[in-house]
Amino acid sequence: MVQKLLTKSQAILNRKSSSILSAATIIAASFLLSAFLGLVRNRLLAARFFGGLEGDLDVYFAAFIIPDTIFQLLVVGAVSAAFIPIYQGYLNKSVRKANFMANTALSLVTITLLIFSVIIAVFARPLSLLLSHYTGSQLDLMVNLIRLMSVAQIFFSISAFLTGVLQAHRRFLIPAIAPLFYNLGTILGILILTPYIGIYAAAAGVIFGSFLHVIVQLPAAIHTGYVLRFRLRFNHKGVRRMLRLMPPRSFSLALVQVERIVSLNIASALSAGSFTIFNFARQVYVLPISLFGVSLGQASFPTLAEEALNKDQSKFADTLGKTILQIFFFCLPAAILILILRIPIVRIIFGARNFPWEATLLTGKALAIFSLSIAPQAAVQLLTRAFYAQKNTRTPFIINIATLILFILTSYLFTYTFSWGILGMSTAMSLSNAINFLILYLTIRATLPSLGITLEIIKMLFVSVLTSFALWIPMRLLDQFVFDTTRTVPLLILTITVSLIGLVVYFGLANLLKVKQYADVRRLFVKLGNWRQVLGETDEVIETPIVG
Repeated sequence: MVQKLLTKSQAILNRKSSSILSAATIIAASFLLSAFLGLVRNRLLAARFFGGLEGDLDVYFAAFIIPDTIFQLLVVGAVSAAFIPIYQGYLNKSVRKANFMANTALSLVTITLLIFSVIIAVFARPLSLLLSHYTGSQLDLMVNLIRLMSVAQIFFSISAFLTGVLQAHRRFLIPAIAPLFYNLGTILGILILTPYIGIYAAAAGVIFGSFLHVIVQLPAAIHTGYVLRFRLRFNHKGVRRMLRLMPPRSFSLALVQVERIVSLNIASALSAGSFTIFNFARQVYVLPISLFGVSLGQASFPTLAEEALNKDQSKFADTLGKTILQIFFFCLPAAILILILRIPIVRIIFGARNFPWEATLLTGKALAIFSLSIAPQAAVQLLTRAFYAQKNTRTPFIINIATLILFILTSYLFTYTFSWGILGMSTAMSLSNAINFLILYLTIRATLPSLGITLEIIKMLFVSVLTSFALWIPMRLLDQFVFDTTRTVPLLILTITVSLIGLVVYFGLANLLKVKQYADVRRLFVKLGNWRQVLGETDEVIETPIVG
């Protein structure tokens, strides 16, 4: 059964894409499925722990950050930046040598991660005191959860290398669904164990989910001829090359982790539930960014990398400009939907019986602020890859440092000086992300005079503003006179109805104003009518998030 599934998945996903947009559609699907289970997981957490235990939930999200930071820097930095291309090079010459290199790299990185995990476990209390404002029982809980969830990172380390092996062998389906099993394991832990061990059930679910993340990929890896074995050779040429390629990617990942740590430090000094609400709003905010920004960025990268090699940069500029506009075309209506329908969205996703109305309103306000930077932040995913395609990793890194400093300063200013609470953090993050996009765009625009997409973006912004009015009016009328939105089913029908109205208006106005991306979308839907052919046309590596 497994062999049949693997053979079929390889046949489906091993041919080149006919367009960036069709490849991005397939990549986005893996994010969407994983994100859906992530939302289910967080709804369960809200149902179990709000109404008295929201402080424990804050600590759970806080405790995840420290072990996950080490994992991101050591493992994700190694696999995403270095392991796959080096392993692929060995694989083209000898399967035996490639697998030896993979086992050597896996053994070295896992042992290093294990050492750091032991250090974190020993110094969990001082680290918690340094990074958060928790005291007493909350501090004790954070220490215990950090030690527990450090175990999961070991499984994730093995699984990340299995993903690399499978993708090098052009097996993309299994790595794409592995995060679904991770979220499923976490959900089962919450459902089964919460009555007995409280918030520790979520940590146990993380461990079980990380184990499933390994198990689901192991048979597929074995099918390729890879056998998981302990190998340790510090002088292995391929491993040394991998270690040399790691720092740039790891430094970039470090900036994201610093942002998370700053958010934790600020939110842990606020009222119970603040950090959870911030994370809930941010999870919804990240969804369209992953669906459109990350997917289109990944799908366009091979084309951009190839076109960047030409002295004539006109094709590179054309591809980059079109893809930025595609990101804005999809993200702007998503942002408008989230802005106008923020309260119904929060109620549908997180509105369990124990999730209070005050928390719903606060999550909705944070989400509204986040929505303003969805399109810019999604475009950052592409612009960063555009610099990488030009073999320029320094410029985006410097710009990211500058905007990180801006985020830190404005977060403390808005949260404490202006007393905006988590809305201050949300404002700081949204502002810094928008400025990050602007600086990246202006920087690359200076080297590509033919980029010229400002007018098209202004047209899409105008369409979006008109669409927001077309959404708000029917929502208010339907809410007051048609649907009883105190109940879940009518609330869901209202949200779907208003969303469809908004999309019809958005696409209709885009067609009327001759927004070029509208024609691309029409062609895409025609292709999706023959979805089997589309699935057979993508050769993009699907990067799947390990934690969500």
